[in-house]
Amino acid sequence: MRFLFVTLLGIGLILPSLVQARPVSYPGGWTFITMNDGTLNSAYVHYSPTAKISVGYTFEYWRDRELYLNAARVTHLVKRWNKPDSQANLYFKTGFGVAYSDAGELDGETSAAGFAGLAADWEDRRYFISYENRYTEAGGIADFFQQSARVGWAPYEGDFDDLHTWLMLQVKHSPESEGNFTLTPLVRFFKGVHLLEVGMSNRGEVLLNYIFRY
Repeated sequence: MRFLFVTLLGIGLILPSLVQARPVSYPGGWTFITMNDGTLNSAYVHYSPTAKISVGYTFEYWRDRELYLNAARVTHLVKRWNKPDSQANLYFKTGFGVAYSDAGELDGETSAAGFAGLAADWEDRRYFISYENRYTEAGGIADFFQQSARVGWAPYEGDFDDLHTWLMLQVKHSPESEGNFTLTPLVRFFKGVHLLEVGMSNRGEVLLNYIFRY
């Protein structure tokens, strides 16, 4: 399973020509996202048959739980608010698949698994706010809830082809974890088809997210 995890992350690094940034893209568009922090390493690829639905596959390794998850995933854009100078989005996300555990007495256990949650964001050219939650159920292996929120500020307004910079603060809440609040200052850069986020939490855990948009 660890070999599969490394292999999938490697695939993520060689698939940049297939991706878009948002969880639902334009009809016929592909998206690839890799997210990595002290809690989770994940790789996610999806296809959007319409402007409101995406279907895809996600691989996740929950580090503190020693839990692997392979799942088919569906994201629905419930509502989008387009204003002259801002945009807001509301998404419903769900997935179903198989979980595998490496943890203690559960080592080698597999189970059907699923998750569901909501995500919302609002942004203009200078400010950003987002919130996301999720409940995950994996039979006798694990069940847990997690939520996170971000605020962001762009120190300057760039033109379309410029390097854009955002300063952000993320708070993550995991009620079942021993340290259930994690605070992560991070910097987001994007230019053209590239988006990179780098940060470090109050626990000294590195956050590294990368998106390549085509």
